[in-house]
Amino acid sequence: MVPWVKLGTAQIPNNGGELTFSRRDEEFSIRLSGIRGELMNSRVYNSEKELSQLGCAHLKSNPDAHVLVGGLGMGYTLAAALNEVTPSSRVTVAELIPEVVEWNQGPLGQCAKNPLQDPRTTVKIGDVKHLLNTRIPTYDAILLDVDNGPEGLTHSDNNWIYSLDGLQDIYEVLKPRGMLAIWSAGPDYLFTVRLKKAGYKVTTHIARARKGKGSKHTIFLAKKPA
Repeated sequence: MVPWVKLGTAQIPNNGGELTFSRRDEEFSIRLSGIRGELMNSRVYNSEKELSQLGCAHLKSNPDAHVLVGGLGMGYTLAAALNEVTPSSRVTVAELIPEVVEWNQGPLGQCAKNPLQDPRTTVKIGDVKHLLNTRIPTYDAILLDVDNGPEGLTHSDNNWIYSLDGLQDIYEVLKPRGMLAIWSAGPDYLFTVRLKKAGYKVTTHIARARKGKGSKHTIFLAKKPA
């Protein structure tokens, strides 16, 4: 069997742990130190793709749509968002860890067909929170895949995103009829309640880790009314 080769490491801010970036032949993996293990694998990305497809479905005929992607990961969410929007649209991707951007600018980028090279893409290195609390209606869709779900696992500051205060702030930066789509490892009834309390119209979707098989992930779809 071809062994894994470590290509790099990165520290998650605020003592969130260490990421390890590895390659085995044409397969890439990003792991978190400790019991959590593998966070991402280049062969398992269907639910990230569906996050974008569902979150941007209403933008196919919007010539000037602006989409915010929270969390670059291995680039699959960003790539799928670019496929859903028009040639004149814009997609901003916020990534907390600079090394993750560097990895995507290297060989890893080929997996998602180098979405960072698309001229519609703008990269913001830093906490996505800074783009979510401006209270200025800016985005037609916000796609968040920044953690394991409504309870922040890899970065404790992510808890704000899933709180009622955070959801209300995100509501303000969405344009009317805008969509907030959030990836989660599983369902969370109380999070659905918070979304509704913040003013969203909420549905959920089950997406498999691989197309038609693998783990069942949950995508929360929260729409801002007109």
